[in-house]
Amino acid sequence: MSAREADWNPHRLPDLTGRTYLVTGSNAGLGYFASEQLVNAGARVIMTGRNPNRLAAARAAVSARLPHATGTAETLLLDTSNLGSVRAAAATVRQRGRLDGLLLNAGIVHPPAQRETTRDGNELVLATNALGHFALAGALLTTLAARRGRMVWLGSMSTSISKYDPTDPQLVERYSPWRAYVQSKAVTTVVGLEADRRLRDARVPVTSVIAHPGYSTSGRTVGIRGVNEPSRWGRFLDNLQAPITQSKEHGAWPLVRALVDPDVEGGQMWGPGRVVAGPPRAAQPTAFLREPAIGERLWLMCEAATRMRWPFEAARR
Repeated sequence: MSAREADWNPHRLPDLTGRTYLVTGSNAGLGYFASEQLVNAGARVIMTGRNPNRLAAARAAVSARLPHATGTAETLLLDTSNLGSVRAAAATVRQRGRLDGLLLNAGIVHPPAQRETTRDGNELVLATNALGHFALAGALLTTLAARRGRMVWLGSMSTSISKYDPTDPQLVERYSPWRAYVQSKAVTTVVGLEADRRLRDARVPVTSVIAHPGYSTSGRTVGIRGVNEPSRWGRFLDNLQAPITQSKEHGAWPLVRALVDPDVEGGQMWGPGRVVAGPPRAAQPTAFLREPAIGERLWLMCEAATRMRWPFEAARR
């Protein structure tokens, strides 16, 4: 561990006063705790989700749990599986002013048993976990560039367990819930790394970083009404796995560090120090996910599926 890594304290983040971050899927799980940690450090956080009631409950929980925080939380409806919702949310964010970072966290962790498609015609898990974030990051690229901002893509250690090359990312053939999840995370990681290459080549002052939460479970996480309410049985099962799991709060640590640590560089990956759990440390994506040829192929797939071309030239200016 480097001296810089040893110095990082997830309980005492840098002062984020004056900074604004958008967190997708922030009404529960990792997104909620990342939002809470950012607000506690003084940031203005735009919490997003697709359910207005759950989103309101999450914002109320932040206020109740952090009564003395100097940061603020506001809400914005956003369904990453719906490209119309993504475009509308991005337009609202641009109108609200500056943006220092995007935490692209929202996703389906437990995919449906059978393949489903969105109204845009994309496979549901890919659309929610990857395509919606690709479209959102592209729509907000110039806003991020104005603040020399950062985007963080949520990867998964599952991509090192099941090394799927997403040659059929829409899973027209051989759909399974596990394949849908792993391939969506492989696409997310590959596209996040490809974004870094393209941003550098275009000289756009925005960094693209990957982060993963290890093995973080609801049953090992504090109960919060309307945000995290695991059953007794769920807590029992998750606690049986205590040596290899951690709470969602701790799982958010690498995500937040990837988003706000000034020493983090584009193209890096961050995760728990012990892979499944622990303080955040630099990690390494699986080798095949780093191949530029795969990045090029999946980038073009995302452009076609979302009808979004990132405005690199406008962002550079």
